[in-house]
Amino acid sequence: MNDQEKWYVVHTYSGYENKVRVNLERRVTSMEAQDEISSVVVPTESEVEVRGGKKLSVRKKVFPGYLLVQMKMDDHAFSVVRNTPGVTGFVSAQEEGGRLVPIPLSEEKVEEIFRRMESTEPRVKVKIVKGESVRIVDGPFIDFIGVVDNIFPDKGRAQVLISVFGRETPLEVDLLQLERL
Repeated sequence: MNDQEKWYVVHTYSGYENKVRVNLERRVTSMEAQDEISSVVVPTESEVEVRGGKKLSVRKKVFPGYLLVQMKMDDHAFSVVRNTPGVTGFVSAQEEGGRLVPIPLSEEKVEEIFRRMESTEPRVKVKIVKGESVRIVDGPFIDFIGVVDNIFPDKGRAQVLISVFGRETPLEVDLLQLERL
């Protein structure tokens, strides 16, 4: 990355991020802005979902409605990005010389986003909330019904209170082993 190139966040119509990325990449070529705009990224991460009792790994957008653009900010590059169909504007700007100028992301924030995108460990999508009744669908306690007492999304686990011999017993299970009732 050139010293003058920075990463900027661009707001798009939600659900059109990939289409806007393709349009912007075409505009960069047709308007000869390759020296100013070097990369357009839709941040995604791997996520595990359970559908129909099967675990599926899917790519989900980290920031729906937003793109990251690596560019040298000048009037031409700004115009290429800002006038791309589907782009609603840059995120965060400051007034400079009587006009709004986009503020680039910090290098720490960019590194954090790319680390999240490159993570090999998929996140587990949590659709279960504390106090909800659930059924255990896998493991030694299959078909037990309990109540979610605590959720640990960073570990992908939950503590469920189940009834064993008439006593409420806490059990820590993987979120993928639970089904909402």
